[in-house]
Amino acid sequence: MFNIINRVQNSFGYFTTVLSIFAAVVSLVSIVQLNVSGAFSLPATVNDITPKGGLTYSSRIKASSSKPKELCKVAFDLDAGRPLFNWNTKQVFVYLTAEYPGKRSDISNRVTFWDSIIRTKDDAVLKLENAKGKYPVYDVGQGFEERNATIHLEWNIQPHVGMLVYGDTQVQGTEGFTFPKVERK
Repeated sequence: MFNIINRVQNSFGYFTTVLSIFAAVVSLVSIVQLNVSGAFSLPATVNDITPKGGLTYSSRIKASSSKPKELCKVAFDLDAGRPLFNWNTKQVFVYLTAEYPGKRSDISNRVTFWDSIIRTKDDAVLKLENAKGKYPVYDVGQGFEERNATIHLEWNIQPHVGMLVYGDTQVQGTEGFTFPKVERK
């Protein structure tokens, strides 16, 4: 009735259940600790945002030779703290986005200008001065047309055990900018 295979299966099932419960408790404690430390109200300051606009004929962004696309590059200063790390954090993915209204009132566009992967707690303090955006962005319509953009610092915590945790921080300092007007010929 109870041969060696049944005993191994029962033991494996028991230890798997114990390990799953332990992982769930670790994940829950980690999220509570992030809440208590203020990770969801991460202070961040972005200043001196200088957008630069231009036209490109690049085929990588679906522009034909007769119709150029309007590009925007951004330089900025960023100052953010470190409460995103705890004992269960493997790495943090941080990215700076700009949100601006679309052609219609019910559409909002969000583009990413800069991102970084933070692997250690010591690297979690972000102090960037006159940093250049990693990604030049373009609008899928005719252009940015001097629209106002709001800046957001967003993050994704990747834990050792548990679910991914996402967050969005309203920045202090310069909360937005206006896309520059590009003269078309």
